[in-house]
Amino acid sequence: MEQKKFDFNSFIGMILLGGIILWWMNTNQPETETTTDTNTTQIVDSTKTQTNTVNNTVVNEATYQNDSIKKLALTNKLGAFAQSAITGSEGVTVLENDVIKLTINNKGGQIKEALIKNYKTYDSLPLYMIKDNNASFNINFGTTDNRILNTKDLFFEPSLSKNGENQILSMRLKVSDSQYLEYRYEMKPADNYMVDFAVRSQGLSTVINSSNPINLDWTLNGYRHEKSLRTENTMYTYYYYKAEEEVDYINAGKSEVLNDVDWVAYKQHFFTSNLLTEKPFNNATITSTDLVLNEEIDTVYTKKFELKTPLALSNGELNYNMKWFYGPNDYNLLKTYEGTDLAESADLGWGIFGFLNRTIFYPVFNFLKGFLSNYGLIIILMTIVVRIIMSPLVYKSYLSSAKMKVIRPELTALNEKYPGKENAMKRQQETMAIQRKAGVSMMSGCIPALLQMPVFFALFKFFPTNISLRQESFLWANDLSSYDTIFKLPFSIPFYGDHVSLFPILASVAIFFYMKMNQSQQANMQAPTQEGMPDMSKMMKYMIYFSPIMMLFFFNNYASSLSLYYFISNLLTIAIMLVIKNFVIDEEKIHAQIEENKKRPEKKKSKFRQRIDDAMKQAQEQQAKQQKRK
Repeated sequence: MEQKKFDFNSFIGMILLGGIILWWMNTNQPETETTTDTNTTQIVDSTKTQTNTVNNTVVNEATYQNDSIKKLALTNKLGAFAQSAITGSEGVTVLENDVIKLTINNKGGQIKEALIKNYKTYDSLPLYMIKDNNASFNINFGTTDNRILNTKDLFFEPSLSKNGENQILSMRLKVSDSQYLEYRYEMKPADNYMVDFAVRSQGLSTVINSSNPINLDWTLNGYRHEKSLRTENTMYTYYYYKAEEEVDYINAGKSEVLNDVDWVAYKQHFFTSNLLTEKPFNNATITSTDLVLNEEIDTVYTKKFELKTPLALSNGELNYNMKWFYGPNDYNLLKTYEGTDLAESADLGWGIFGFLNRTIFYPVFNFLKGFLSNYGLIIILMTIVVRIIMSPLVYKSYLSSAKMKVIRPELTALNEKYPGKENAMKRQQETMAIQRKAGVSMMSGCIPALLQMPVFFALFKFFPTNISLRQESFLWANDLSSYDTIFKLPFSIPFYGDHVSLFPILASVAIFFYMKMNQSQQANMQAPTQEGMPDMSKMMKYMIYFSPIMMLFFFNNYASSLSLYYFISNLLTIAIMLVIKNFVIDEEKIHAQIEENKKRPEKKKSKFRQRIDDAMKQAQEQQAKQQKRK
């Protein structure tokens, strides 16, 4: 039998295999070593940490390995801005004065909370314009290493300092100590709502890719602040802006592209969030979206506002001086910011209505406010002032009515003298002649009523938008800027609501008696009903009942201050009319004056009057020819 020879290669293989098995067993078991430091024994996992007893520092080898992997991953993701993510941390910085508190987040460098002090929501909670991520301010840009980044995802480094009494917060998104994007906030002390804000870059001309657009995106979901959701959201929440030197607004569901935008205002009835810029935005897209799907259901947000605009580089760097404004939409306050036209977002009405509010009603209101602290009494006194100013128009209207009443028998006789449709033109011509000789004009009664309409519509804007009335109580109304409630209904009536307001009821009763009293006056102003013409007196009778009911439904959800004004105004108008009727107007003197007017030679007709008479004469002749042909 042949003896088997020694296999040297197999022996070497067995040794290597055994060595591998021993190494694997040792590296997969925790190694225990004892170190003595002040008689303390530590059990150290060799796969995690090693303790250096010389300097008492713990070196985390695995953490270093993880940090290296993290740095590599962040560098691959963020490129030059990886350092900001590595060294950045969560945190906030607070800027605060007497009227506003801003909380600035390290992440994104943006405003995380905006609290307006000295005001509460309708349910007595602190009034925040920004909270719980309802707003976002972001700059989207490209880098020279072909990355697209968003500032809202990156960490800024805060640095708080002072310039005199002003608080300055510098938020820097760093590439290095000499290369960064900076948001600079400067808050003034005391009662200033305006906060200076700058967006600047330094040393980023080689980092930011100028061939890619740099886009600013500011969005905000507006919180509900007022009791009446319908009036707040539907009637007074708008997206205002100033572009190409004009202030305008867009309704919900609309989007526009604008150039030369100086500011945008996310206006929510009594409060507004504004962004102003010294360097106008071009090709800016503004959008407003209604977030209220059902007004009968309580809601957190009313509207979503959006601004998307490209930013321009100057010598490869960003340099924009802006301002933030978070505060009350108060006309008296906004007009103090001269050169901005922010006061036009106070929604005082257009044209003559806004003119009356700015030049008459606000000065009168502010004057009375300097003497009285009860805003209900201020409204009553203001109503008295307005009624006294308007009383000459009431007198003029009533005087015209009295004159028409005196000549009414002559007009009735004229209808009997020229009966039938074939004499319609002749009848009208003779009627105008009698009125002209008597010195009576139909327009003399209409013009005073028309002149009062601008006042009506101006005050319709003035009271519901005046923040001085917000949450001010009077009698049973606890908020003059919203509806009063004397009874809560267990159901909701369409167009009326789920509550009963007393001031609209009082105003409706007052307007009913005013119209009832005014009916006889209006009847005197009208010529006797001619054949083939509608009877206006019947329409007036219907309006006496229809108008108060319409007012009752409409004003039930409206500002109680406006209903209070109309109630007092109608009472005063009734009183003025009674005084004029019983103590001022003398129908016998009016009749004597009309007779004197008839004796005077007729004044030369104006060209306009002559053209009307010629047209009527020509129509009468044509009508006579047609009658002969028949």
